[in-house]
Amino acid sequence: MSESRREKAARIRTLLDTEGDSVFENTTTFNDGRYESVARLDDYEGLKDRARAIKEDAIADLPALIETVTAAVEERGGSVYVADDAADAREYVGEVVDERDAETVVKSKSMTTEEIEVNEHLESQGVDVWETDLGEFVLQVADEAPSHIVAPAIHRSREEITTLFQEVFDPDEPLDSADALTNFASEYLAERVAAADVGMTGANFVVADTGTIALVTSEGNARKSVASTDTHVAVAGVEKLIPTLTDLQPFVELIGRSGTGQDLTSYVSLLTPPGETPVPDLTDDETPIGELSADRDFHLVLLDNGRTGLREDDQLRETLYCIRCSACLNSCSNFQHVGGHAFGGETYSGGIATGWEYGVHGQDSAADFNDFCTGCSRCVNQCPVGIDIPWINTVVRDRVNRGADPDRFDHLVDGLTPDEEDAGLDVQKRFFGNFETAAKLGSALAPVSNWVAASRPARWALERVVGVDRRRDLPRFERETFRSWFADRGPTVSEHEAVREAVLYPDVYTNYVSTARGKTAVRTLEALDVHVRVADAGESGRAPLSQGMIRTAEEKARAAADALAPHLDAGRDVVVVEPSDYAMFQRENERFLPTDDFERLAENSYEVMAYVHGLLANGGDPDALAGGDEALAYHAHCQQRTLGLEGNTVAVLETLGYDVATSDVECCGMAGSFGYKQEYYDLAMDVGDTLAAQFSDAEMADRRVLASGTSCLEQLDSLLTRRPTHPVELVAPE
Repeated sequence: MSESRREKAARIRTLLDTEGDSVFENTTTFNDGRYESVARLDDYEGLKDRARAIKEDAIADLPALIETVTAAVEERGGSVYVADDAADAREYVGEVVDERDAETVVKSKSMTTEEIEVNEHLESQGVDVWETDLGEFVLQVADEAPSHIVAPAIHRSREEITTLFQEVFDPDEPLDSADALTNFASEYLAERVAAADVGMTGANFVVADTGTIALVTSEGNARKSVASTDTHVAVAGVEKLIPTLTDLQPFVELIGRSGTGQDLTSYVSLLTPPGETPVPDLTDDETPIGELSADRDFHLVLLDNGRTGLREDDQLRETLYCIRCSACLNSCSNFQHVGGHAFGGETYSGGIATGWEYGVHGQDSAADFNDFCTGCSRCVNQCPVGIDIPWINTVVRDRVNRGADPDRFDHLVDGLTPDEEDAGLDVQKRFFGNFETAAKLGSALAPVSNWVAASRPARWALERVVGVDRRRDLPRFERETFRSWFADRGPTVSEHEAVREAVLYPDVYTNYVSTARGKTAVRTLEALDVHVRVADAGESGRAPLSQGMIRTAEEKARAAADALAPHLDAGRDVVVVEPSDYAMFQRENERFLPTDDFERLAENSYEVMAYVHGLLANGGDPDALAGGDEALAYHAHCQQRTLGLEGNTVAVLETLGYDVATSDVECCGMAGSFGYKQEYYDLAMDVGDTLAAQFSDAEMADRRVLASGTSCLEQLDSLLTRRPTHPVELVAPE
């Protein structure tokens, strides 16, 4: 049974209090390091394209690569076992360990062995199993699950680890520094490594034509685990296969930079399985170090465990391109604040975990944390193989929605809302996915609707039934919509006098809530000699898409595109005020519209401040706009950043004489409907506090606050005493 909203909110609050600070400090350090490291690459995007192409081809050719690696390993005297599922893999590893009469197994570098729960299986056979990587060792001692796919103990501070080790081991010397902790763990584990019978590793990559295991590590314990034993068991998902050693190059360049911000990790180990390669015998006190044992045993366990199903799934196949670098985790604001014990499933964490958990553990595991992904798309730019992680989350969200119980009470609203979803859809998702319907009604009944919505009984009902947190201010609808205002007013620049013709897209908030934004956008464009029209277009599809309502999103996207098509036919530019709707036109519509229609709309649509920047750069008169020397603090919307647009707004403001300081905090935390939801309100505010702190520091405290997105403006309004403004409202002439 899934958690209630209240239970989930309580769990998130606990993790924010107990793990949030450590997770934030570590992930943001990794993230900052990644920005610096990739900036030093001459052809970062080219490397990403090569890596992506290699993974695409490898997954397409996977059956052949399995045959190739099997032949290569067996030719060198090793064994390959392709395990159907986790139980199959566990049994095989257990048999290998049993045949070697092993008493101790040492392990390094493997999330895949977490997936198959091999430690518990071996321990049930009476085998001692030791994790040799420091983070995994800490978790083994604490009996905790990883919270990060690269830095598994990222949620624990040094002080907490010190306390843990002192309680468990009672060391002779105080563990009062990071070096002391590391040295203690290294010495403790060195004894276990020396006495081990079997060494077990994972693999970052497996080279098919040679059987080479490529391991990228920071501590070197993978080498120790292999070199100190005469049996090496490598466990890797079948997706880790790449064709040749040459194909490793872009991945070695990218994986450390993407994950921990290192140009190159401390150890890059290429272990090609030998036939009878001798190893040092470290277990016999009478045998000098360096005397060699002749019996060398190698086993490569290739794990399917749902990966074939992912490979055959057109919507989720990209999951298998993942190289487990953790860039998506480190770049995600929600993950930065709450970590993988909330934003994660049975094994994997972060945005990409939705695909992995769906594939290897099933839909229920993925459903538990899927909504932590807000679709901001920042992770797409950071992923070294360009996986569309938000789409994977959206697809799984849609499948969870369609698996809902049709006998739930919320089927009563089915047919009363203009969506394409099945009965049983969660009321909260249906409400936010159909927000345009509520906005139309709220506007038609304003101001009475605003008074009713703000009343205590209404807020109680909204929280109890829909899950809208009562601490969040609700939008106030305006009786006169932006579209009706323009219909009464009409354009003021004639077509024959205009330098450009544009149609303004009236997103839901601009049309029903923040009509001043639309009005000032019209005045701004007209001041620059643009003939403006306002499209008779509805919701772009962004709202239902954010709730995983894909069929509804497609219907909305097609309807909006159809409404804009006559304007495109007439050669008009499409200007969009809300960045998330603009991103819909630029990216997500590719999945919903015919190719020609998508490309035409994408090529001829512009975010409003980027359009203004273009007009000014091509002869527009800045004196026609409202300028000044006022000091401003500006926060760009997530999707402005991912589309590379934030610089346009800054350029316009500076051209008009303003003194602009920009926020380097990447997310306000609101993320559309996310910040309204009862279960996520505390997380949204915790993320927002980081931005509020920057806007309250000495440099920003006295500046007027600007933000480009509806969500950002709402969040900043709740966080600051200064009321934020959209840039177009500032620059519009009176």
